[in-house]
Amino acid sequence: MEVPALTSLSPEILKELKRGLPRTLEVQSAHNVITIAKVGPGDHVFMTSVDPDDLSPGDRGIMADVLTIGVSMKRVIEFSHGSHFEERERTAVRVQVRYCAESTIKGVFTRDNFGPTRVDVVRAPSCHAG
Repeated sequence: MEVPALTSLSPEILKELKRGLPRTLEVQSAHNVITIAKVGPGDHVFMTSVDPDDLSPGDRGIMADVLTIGVSMKRVIEFSHGSHFEERERTAVRVQVRYCAESTIKGVFTRDNFGPTRVDVVRAPSCHAG
């Protein structure tokens, strides 16, 4: 299954999502904002702590269902030396997701600098000892 991939996430975030409750994340890194821009509620995303440049087949992560998405612009004003200031804008995306399944990357699709990161994933088999 080909899906967008959110990368470089904190392992603690992934662990929290595995508990099964919906969680809202604020994504600010450019590569993740670009990836999530074409995703809508009801879509699946692959989430991993691996850096996007290091993604390769066999890397593990989780699949999540997207529940809601919101885009916002934030203004940041930085002061330096008391008389000079610089104003910047930062795009942030708030996305609410719910854990779906453990997954493993089967293939990584070509990424360019201004395109989304997409991967081919398979659900990892799960066994329960009885």
